[in-house]
Amino acid sequence: MSTAFADDFARILGRDLDALAGQVGSYPDDESLWRTGGTTRNSAGTLAVHLVGNLEHFVGAVLGGNGYVRNREREFAERDVPRAEILRRIAHCQEAVLSTLAGITDAELGRPFPGRTPPALEGASTHLFLLHLTGHLSWHLGQVDYHRRLLIEGTQPAR
Repeated sequence: MSTAFADDFARILGRDLDALAGQVGSYPDDESLWRTGGTTRNSAGTLAVHLVGNLEHFVGAVLGGNGYVRNREREFAERDVPRAEILRRIAHCQEAVLSTLAGITDAELGRPFPGRTPPALEGASTHLFLLHLTGHLSWHLGQVDYHRRLLIEGTQPAR
């Protein structure tokens, strides 16, 4: 039932959620996942929790109707969630995203996104909003990688 475009979104989002799980798993312990330093305001743990909440809401709940209820404020306030729990949430999110996208048709992709969007994307098609979500995931995934290498490994990524 899914389309080539829906399959493409599933491929990219699935790949990047795998990468997020890999990054989270690369931290030496639970505590280090929640460290911040310098001008870094959000820890990798916070970013991972936020990404899961974002995708569970917009893809799982809005598009898939899975009943997920988002609490965005909690995503940024929650602390000290064990890595194992974050990895479980990422896996659950990935299942929700992939199963939802498997049922998306071209017609649905062309319709306005059925949920509330940021003002800059008001009236965006579902296709465009999924593109936005892939960029959002990639942006924060890069931040997690940078965070891990800078604060945990003590190395500055190559420029």
